[in-house]
Amino acid sequence: MKKRTYLKIYLIPLGYLMLITMIGCAKDKESVPELTTSPVTYVSEPSVTFSGTVTSDGGAAVTERGICWSTSHNPSTSDEKIPNGTGTGSYTCTLAGLLTNTPYFVRAYAINSSGTGYGPEMAFRTWNDEIATDIDGNVYHTVTVGSQIWLVENLKVTHYRNGDPVELVTDNAAWEGLTSGAYCNYEHISANAAVYGRLYNWFAVNDDRILAPEGWHIASDAEWSDLSSAQGGDAVAGSKLKEAGTIHWREPNADATNESGFSALPGGHREYGGNFTYINWGGGWWCSTEENSNDAWIRYMDYGAFDTWRALEDKRYGRSVRCVKD
Repeated sequence: MKKRTYLKIYLIPLGYLMLITMIGCAKDKESVPELTTSPVTYVSEPSVTFSGTVTSDGGAAVTERGICWSTSHNPSTSDEKIPNGTGTGSYTCTLAGLLTNTPYFVRAYAINSSGTGYGPEMAFRTWNDEIATDIDGNVYHTVTVGSQIWLVENLKVTHYRNGDPVELVTDNAAWEGLTSGAYCNYEHISANAAVYGRLYNWFAVNDDRILAPEGWHIASDAEWSDLSSAQGGDAVAGSKLKEAGTIHWREPNADATNESGFSALPGGHREYGGNFTYINWGGGWWCSTEENSNDAWIRYMDYGAFDTWRALEDKRYGRSVRCVKD
């Protein structure tokens, strides 16, 4: 008897075969590059620096990468652009010759054989042509936010508008006992004042001899509320008002974009007992509005929050000061 041999045939349904084929092809399919766009860093007016990172080449060589921008949303490479190299990784581009007092939108881009990929859109506003100068000769940039014009930097002045000196007080006990205007530098270091401005008690803010430069005044509680409203309200305004990045702010500086151009910095504060705290962690600004004989209003922004906070503070505290145009 002949031995029979059986041939086993496995039938694979056509749908599964097509699926296997598609999965195999998908592994080899190329796509456009993937990118991130970092928030703006102001360099000099009216120039700004942006960073981009090509996180994936999409399976094909990146032949061009850079930054594109426009005064309209969703800029593309058909708008203004600056190429900067090839391949994956991080890069920076400086945008020069920008119009003053103008909102711009920016995206990182990268090109491979499959097309062009874009990073998230970032927004920023350039500063104004106008500058302000205090009695000491300190120069301040200005920016339009909503219907208001603000100084971009915190006050650094050491004299009232009439020429009288603002008292510099370093002793802790003397600071605590003050009922008249005074200022200090954070931890008595002048380099801190050069970056973050000086810290003033509220009595200096309210002095009849006037702390603000000619044509400007220290913002009221209502004016700070208007500023916040122009950025979408207290719950989100902090992220749009704070300087972006972590050069001055502690990480994570939650989603700070500085798209307003306001450039809020974390100058810390001096407690009424004289101790210094919170530089790089948070910034607090006096309002000209008092609540009672002991307290006045401040606005506060923190490295870990999106919002702005309205709070009452003892008038003996040392806080930063911002001015708005008359």
